[in-house]
Amino acid sequence: MRIFTLILIIISLGLMTYNLTQIDWASPFEGTNIVALITTLALACAILLLLILRTSKSIEKKLKNKS
Repeated sequence: MRIFTLILIIISLGLMTYNLTQIDWASPFEGTNIVALITTLALACAILLLLILRTSKSIEKKLKNKS
């Protein structure tokens, strides 16, 4: 599970970087730029959720070993 989440985080970071390069910063809220912005925000949320999952699995493992 740890390797799987790490791979997904790396893929998300790569896609986020790609989408950030596609944005025309002169007018970021027009045309296809809005799609890149929405996708970047969605990928940021995905990374946050994956980090929360990793943390919860770590806590679960520590609690299981304690008892």
